[in-house]
Amino acid sequence: MRQLTRDHARRQELEGLVFQSPERTRIITIANQKGGVGKTSTTVNLAAALALGGLNVLVVDADPQGNASTALSIEHHSEVASMYDVLVDSMPMAEIVQDVPDFETLQCAPATIELSGAEIELVSMVARENRLRNALQEYQAAREESGRPRLDFILVDCPPSLGLLTVNALVAAQEVLIPIQAEYYALEGLSMLLRNIDLLRQHLNPSLVVSSILLTMYDARTRLAAQVAQDVRDHFPDQTLETTIPRSVRISEAPSYGQTVVSYDPHSTGALAYRAAAKELTTRPAP
Repeated sequence: MRQLTRDHARRQELEGLVFQSPERTRIITIANQKGGVGKTSTTVNLAAALALGGLNVLVVDADPQGNASTALSIEHHSEVASMYDVLVDSMPMAEIVQDVPDFETLQCAPATIELSGAEIELVSMVARENRLRNALQEYQAAREESGRPRLDFILVDCPPSLGLLTVNALVAAQEVLIPIQAEYYALEGLSMLLRNIDLLRQHLNPSLVVSSILLTMYDARTRLAAQVAQDVRDHFPDQTLETTIPRSVRISEAPSYGQTVVSYDPHSTGALAYRAAAKELTTRPAP
């Protein structure tokens, strides 16, 4: 009953809400070395929620599994031009970006399984860590030249590792958003990730900041989830979003229909939580 009341209040608060466009394009990499914490769900659902709020959003799928592309109903079989062609063959990103069905202002740069080989092929390339940053800069310039509206947000979905694909994503971004599953092991993984981000900041991207931490798969009924959430908030009071993403069957179901939960079941608890998280993200100042 408490959840229904909260959902009703949240629905009223978000109804018809239009987000304010940031002063410049915010490039946010969603990263966590630990698998299964909701990186892809967070990427696509935040992107959908931001687009629903009237913002121009690009999702860059940098994970060879291509799950973000699947959830956004984007073709990503081996014949489709993808992020592999951009990173390895220097293809302009404008040639691979596809419009996402159901959302007028949402686009996706898909990933195919070929991207798994990019880790090896990038090793011998000059300035291998800057390939994605350069591609995004060229794409934004091309949009401007063609008279298309400026992108408000670029969200990059990473594989669950710290290989060259994730390094490219972190070098290209100004901000990192870290999804954390509300369980004990998540805290251990977080400290390791922060050390790696700090190392990368020292050598490759001095302006990179961890701007947001989002608690996912949160079960309010368990004492453990509340304890983990409190520990994260105690250690990172400024970065941790107030909104938490609950465990939700709807969030898990949506990709099997080629949809985000925001379009699949817009009034579900999970969809409302991601829309509230998107609202919170837009109101937090860009670093």
